[in-house]
Amino acid sequence: MKATHIEHIGIAVKSLDEAIPYYEKVLGLKCYAIEEVEEQKVKTAFFKLGDTKIELLESTDPEGPIGKFIEKKGPGMHHLAFAVDNVDQALADAEENGVKLIDKKHRKGAEGLNIGFLHPKSTFGVLTELCGEE
Repeated sequence: MKATHIEHIGIAVKSLDEAIPYYEKVLGLKCYAIEEVEEQKVKTAFFKLGDTKIELLESTDPEGPIGKFIEKKGPGMHHLAFAVDNVDQALADAEENGVKLIDKKHRKGAEGLNIGFLHPKSTFGVLTELCGEE
């Protein structure tokens, strides 16, 4: 596996309506997309900063992954996402190197990307997402 760049930083928030103004008015960023990913039970908002995106994640279901995360840990940094050429191959490479996987195969994420997660117990406490077009 070879990560090409940080694709985005995922931040769990209780409310996009409350969080977006901070990023726009205080930090001067522009929200360029809001999207619901039903499979993930989340609504996302994206900002671009250089070549990296910031993804705000609002749960659409308290039993979804972001709802459970916020209930347990509160809002804040949720995951770090790296761009890779082929998500399935990157997941296989990670597993071959002893990394515990959350996803054995890619699934669909926001912005039409394929995504797969590495377990934070194997990544020094950081939930790591691999994402790409393949």
